[in-house]
Amino acid sequence: MLTTTLFPGRYVQGPDAIKHLSEEVKRFGKKAFMIADPFVYDNILPDYKKETGKEIQLTTESFGGECTDKEILRLSKTAKNKEVEVIIGFGGGKTIDTAKAVAYELKLPMIIIPSLASTDAPCSALSVIYTEKGEVDRYLFLPQNPNVVMVDTRIIVNAPSRFLVSGMGDALATWFEAQSCMQSYAPNMSGKAGSMTAYNLANLCYETLLEYGEVAKDACDAGVTTPALEKVVEANTLLSGLGFESGGLATAHAIHNGLTVLEPTHDYFHGEKVTIGTLASLFLTDKPIDLIDEVYGFCRSIGLPVTLAEIGLKDVTDEDLYKVAKAATKEGETIHNEPMPVDADKVFAALKMADQYGKKFL
Repeated sequence: MLTTTLFPGRYVQGPDAIKHLSEEVKRFGKKAFMIADPFVYDNILPDYKKETGKEIQLTTESFGGECTDKEILRLSKTAKNKEVEVIIGFGGGKTIDTAKAVAYELKLPMIIIPSLASTDAPCSALSVIYTEKGEVDRYLFLPQNPNVVMVDTRIIVNAPSRFLVSGMGDALATWFEAQSCMQSYAPNMSGKAGSMTAYNLANLCYETLLEYGEVAKDACDAGVTTPALEKVVEANTLLSGLGFESGGLATAHAIHNGLTVLEPTHDYFHGEKVTIGTLASLFLTDKPIDLIDEVYGFCRSIGLPVTLAEIGLKDVTDEDLYKVAKAATKEGETIHNEPMPVDADKVFAALKMADQYGKKFL
């Protein structure tokens, strides 16, 4: 059986990692175009531009806030007019996905600098494209992973710990989805089977979260980098990125996509909605009760949602919840990578059960 494993070209992590940006850019050229999210643009970038500007030509542009076709086109035109040699994405998940799409459009190398450890987007050859209304539109599969991923953990710990916790929610899904793909021989994001490396990294991701997740959150709340925090940031970013892309996706992310059809969920983070998808997947796939309790207990210990009310759906109707189930099970969704047939009725029941069981942990 043919397997494929996808990796970023280089992964750099640690306090003040961004101070090495110039040397990474110079491996591809001297003219760089940076897309930065508004917070980074206004609050973080000014200090770092003074240093990087000495060695490379850096043009910066603020991200518009949503990874849409319109925003990708706008930024691609701006970068093309500047005749740059490398694209840099600096910010959260949607900023990063937009930068990757721009690099793809212009056929340029890309450097990704996540300002948060809130998703596994930085390492992947994938951009999630949204509609103007904020609903998931499609996946854009890219021909290569980022050339460089730089994670400055001093920046990470200066963000509210909710972002780190959300990243753990995204990473929590990694092993369960990869395990389903392994059992069903379902393809990973390359369209090929996952490898032993990918599945084991996905499992390591889960074990790292359980062991270090709570103390890493404490470190973030204290605003300090510690070995535990470094491990969890790596799990959120690299292990989860490798695990989902090379291991494969299944129920959790499909349910996330389904949840985006309900507007109240738009105020909640990607990883928070993925967590609800993971919890529902435990019942959908009939996991042992000890494992279910372990996952719910972990979520509760770090502040991840365990009920629908915690992602804005306190009074959700069965009709609206069924819309989520229908969207999660539409043709082509990753939920069909599960090792058994799945339909909207089963997903609806799993969501109701996950919510009901979660109330025991409040």
